[in-house]
Amino acid sequence: MLKKVRLKKHKRVRAKISGTPACPRLAVYRSTKHIYAQIIDDVNAVTLASASSVEKDFEGAGGNKEAAKKVGETVAKRAIEKGIKTVVFDRGGYEYHGRVAELAAGAREAGLEF
Repeated sequence: MLKKVRLKKHKRVRAKISGTPACPRLAVYRSTKHIYAQIIDDVNAVTLASASSVEKDFEGAGGNKEAAKKVGETVAKRAIEKGIKTVVFDRGGYEYHGRVAELAAGAREAGLEF
């Protein structure tokens, strides 16, 4: 039931926002144990940068706010290395609260604008 509700919200959000080469989309997915972030160019269907709490060099637990903030900082650093400064934030149907908000805060602190 909850997954259906989230997917319905996600479809509604995706109908309004789309990533372009000039301003790609920062997509967030969170599971119970981990959090993932991708910067996507929807026009060319290409992932430009990504980060997650599953990566080998990631230290600590993946399902808490500290991990989400680290993932946000990591994806922002990788995006800036590739020349991406502004993005559109796609919360993936999740509430902008908790881990999703922390990921966004970490990305902003590392230099991304949205």
